[in-house]
Amino acid sequence: MKFSSRLCTLNVGGRRFSFAAELMQRLPLSRLSRLQRCGSESELLELCDDYDRDSNEFFFDRHAEAFSFIMLYVQHGTLRLLPHMCELSFYNEMLYWGLDSADLQLCCQRRLDSRMSESFNHIFPEEVLPRPREEPRGTKGAWRRWLDTVRRTFEEPTSSLLAQVLASVSMLFVVISMVMLCASTLPDWKSAEALDQHRIIEAVCIGWFTAECIVRFLVSRDKCEFVRRPLNVIDLLAITPYYVSVAVTMLTGENSTLQRAGVTLRVLRIMRIFWLIKLARHFVGLQTLGLTLRRCHRQMVTLLVFIGVAMAIFSALAQLLEHGLDPEAGNQDYASIPAACWWVIISMTTVGYGDMFPVTVAGRVLGGVCVVSGIVLLALPITFIYHSFIQIYSELTLRAARRR
Repeated sequence: MKFSSRLCTLNVGGRRFSFAAELMQRLPLSRLSRLQRCGSESELLELCDDYDRDSNEFFFDRHAEAFSFIMLYVQHGTLRLLPHMCELSFYNEMLYWGLDSADLQLCCQRRLDSRMSESFNHIFPEEVLPRPREEPRGTKGAWRRWLDTVRRTFEEPTSSLLAQVLASVSMLFVVISMVMLCASTLPDWKSAEALDQHRIIEAVCIGWFTAECIVRFLVSRDKCEFVRRPLNVIDLLAITPYYVSVAVTMLTGENSTLQRAGVTLRVLRIMRIFWLIKLARHFVGLQTLGLTLRRCHRQMVTLLVFIGVAMAIFSALAQLLEHGLDPEAGNQDYASIPAACWWVIISMTTVGYGDMFPVTVAGRVLGGVCVVSGIVLLALPITFIYHSFIQIYSELTLRAARRR
């Protein structure tokens, strides 16, 4: 089946493009050049949607305007993204005709890379794990399916009614443990009877958390990936201090004279506050906060750099204006630059405790500049962080809806 002496017409989305047959062989579009090597009409229909033998016209159900931009690249050697068209959609058109992102101009490559990063890189770790292969019917297949059901029940709170019940029980234990932790610091709870009740309730809560963590570990597909997940690391940080504190208590005793051991016990007990972070497994809002901080770490570092530079400048100027010019009669609150740093940070964040403040005219002018500068510097990266928060919240809500 030869077309070497005939005029070829490409009908792309209802728009016709005519070429000499020999020109199509030289076009840098692999799909068109492969048309010339087809030996039968069935092979042609594998590369196009339809073919009219009489008019030698090839039909493609593709985006006509995108193909016109691709033809401009063929004629002039410059390929740019189509305005007002999704970058990923145009990239799909490029792949269909046989082009790659390397054919784009550098500025358009950056736009495409940014769009692909937003669309594909922010995938949750549990979603990139390979799906289990379909097992043959029998004992082994039933066992695999049972493990997968248990895993979804513990990992995905919205997957079933039982998963919702387990999530509710887990949240109830978290709330109870937090209430007991806070109540244990009250003076009325220092009695021996109250402490015994607190230990019993705490042991029950820890027992539930430990059993839940062990079951989730046993049914997980990838044990190494399970240990590396942030929420699982938080679970270990919340559970481990209890067993360490029990071991220390058994070795040193409740009334140990070793003050260092007593301090260690108090530190370990207060570390149970990490249990609150376990709620992130069940609340989209807390998950959104954590993922936003992870996704916007560069912007957070930039924000800290802004604050650090401003703190160094304003604290040095404040110490000079308030104390350095007259060390004996100057404001003693600004006796050193580190002391002035505290004033700078509470001024830039507009907290203003009032525990220290400038008294000279120059110092007050500097304070006004410090407050305004803090508002501006803090507002610069906030917009990006806010949009990332909204985007992540939408992704999490959509994922929860899919699971339901």
